[in-house]
Amino acid sequence: MKDRGIRKFLAALAGLAVIYFGTTGRAPEEGRGLSGGLVVLALSASLLVWYLTRPGGDAAK
Repeated sequence: MKDRGIRKFLAALAGLAVIYFGTTGRAPEEGRGLSGGLVVLALSASLLVWYLTRPGGDAAK
């Protein structure tokens, strides 16, 4: 169960990092809002981290 909490934390952190860096890297004339593409990119990053941090069953054998 502890692994699942860490996985959720890392996945949320990855999504928030994408949103943070995606909104702070814009020019002032573009605005500060979230675009649909940025939300999709953040979800993709979260799912990728969730997939990559899954516990391995066969690696220990």
